[in-house]
Amino acid sequence: MHPRTRELLEYLDQQRAGLRTAFDAIPAALRDRAPAEGRWSTAAIIEHLAIVEVRVSARLSSLIAEARASGLGAEPSLEPVLPTINVGQVVDRRTRFTAPDAIQPTGLGADAAWTALEEAGKGVRDLMNASDGLALGTVSMPHPVFGPSSAYHWFAFVGAHEARHAAQIREIADVLTTD
Repeated sequence: MHPRTRELLEYLDQQRAGLRTAFDAIPAALRDRAPAEGRWSTAAIIEHLAIVEVRVSARLSSLIAEARASGLGAEPSLEPVLPTINVGQVVDRRTRFTAPDAIQPTGLGADAAWTALEEAGKGVRDLMNASDGLALGTVSMPHPVFGPSSAYHWFAFVGAHEARHAAQIREIADVLTTD
């Protein structure tokens, strides 16, 4: 396995573990409850993550397939990817974003949302494994906030996005468990 693939898979696993810990800290009976009017419940956050990961994986899969058809070569660099990305910008909860309609949660319950996220995460990891060793730094698509981003950066974004929302869930836990 290419070192960049390994690095990003490990990062995704770490962020998923943190998300799971935050999710499990919310009592099951409170996971579908929003902390305030107009805010997402824990279930809604998890569903949002699943939607985003499915969309990112599908788009990257298409772009990587196009790049392969055009002769995408092997990744020449062994340098780590994560130091080249401002993960902190994604994780920083002081800046709020409004998700576009296409990635808004639809109302899945907590258990169904977690199952959807597990499936979506598997899709991301399967794509990374299938693309192992390819020059993914040359495959790019724009992020609506962060601008042009390579496939490597998108894979890292998936993990950072989970970390961002794990922090949000921890904030919700503070609100819901003090009511």
